[in-house]
Amino acid sequence: MSTESQPQQGVSSPTRRFTAPPNYSFPHHRLNLLQRHSERQPIVLVACGSFSPVTYLHLRMFEMAVDYARQNTDFEVMGGYVSPVSDQYKKPGLLSAPHRVNMCTLATEETSRWLMVDPWEAFQSYQRTAVVLDHFDYEINTVLGGAQMPSGERRQIRVVLLAGSDLISTMSEPGVWTENDLDHILGKYGVFIIERAGSDMDQATEALARWRYNIFLVPQLIQNDVSSTKVRLFLRRGLSVRYLLPAPVVEYIEQHDLYTEDASIHEKKDKEKERSRQTPHDCGAFFQHLRPASMRARSIRSVVKVE
Repeated sequence: MSTESQPQQGVSSPTRRFTAPPNYSFPHHRLNLLQRHSERQPIVLVACGSFSPVTYLHLRMFEMAVDYARQNTDFEVMGGYVSPVSDQYKKPGLLSAPHRVNMCTLATEETSRWLMVDPWEAFQSYQRTAVVLDHFDYEINTVLGGAQMPSGERRQIRVVLLAGSDLISTMSEPGVWTENDLDHILGKYGVFIIERAGSDMDQATEALARWRYNIFLVPQLIQNDVSSTKVRLFLRRGLSVRYLLPAPVVEYIEQHDLYTEDASIHEKKDKEKERSRQTPHDCGAFFQHLRPASMRARSIRSVVKVE
C-alpha cells in the first residue's frame, strides 16, 4: 500500500479548543464564506513568518498562489491570512509583536481587499506551525462553520500553508522538523511553495515525496528577491526602502524610527516595559485596538498600541 498522502476532499476540524489572549477575536471581516463554485474545494491561505518588516514580496506571494490555484488546481481561495510569529521566536532583527502586527495590518488593509492579519500567534508563547494551522482550522470550520455552497449546504474550508522555498528546504533537512509535525502540516493541510531563483526545489521535494500530492510549487514568473533582511540593512545604512514596502509601512517605520542603528536600544526598552506591565498571555491592551473599523482607516496610526 502506498504511503503517499492523497489529495484531500475535506479537512476535519480539530476537537480541541485553543487558548487565546484576552479580548482576542478571530478576524474574518474579509473571509468569504459563500462559495461560488461547488465543484471546487474551498481553501484559505496562511503565511506564518517574522514579517520584520512585511514587504511587497510577502503580499505578492498570496497573489501568485491565487493565480496558480485558479489555473492549475480545483481550489477556490476564500481568504488569506498573515500570521506573525511570537516574540519568543528569538530571531535576529525581530521587532516586538505590536510593531510587526501594526505593519502587517497597515500593509494588508491599505493594499488588499481580501488579506487579513491574525495576531493570535504573535501575542502568545512560541507556537509550532502545526498548532497555528490547527487554530485556523478550528476558528474557520468549528466556530464559523466553514463555507456555504450554492446549494445551501456547508462544507469544510481547507487551511493551506503558504511559504517561500526556504521553508521546504528546511523541511527536507533531517532533524529540523519532527516527523509528526511534517505529517500534520503536509499530510493534513498541504503547502503552497513560492519558488525562488537559485533554489534546488527538486532535491528538497524529493525528500518529501510521500506528501507530494499536497505540495504545490508556484513558479515566480517575475523574479523578486526583496527580503526583510535586505530591507533592514538598507534602513540601517540610511537608504530608501520606498517601493520595496507598502507606503503606509514605510511611513510607520519612519514615524517610530525603526531598524535604525539606535532602534535596537528602543526595542529592548519597549519589550522590557511591556513585560513589566503584563503577563506573557495578557495582551488585552493590544487587542482592544484591533477592530475592522480602525483597520480600514487610512492612517499610519498604530492599530496595536505601542508605548
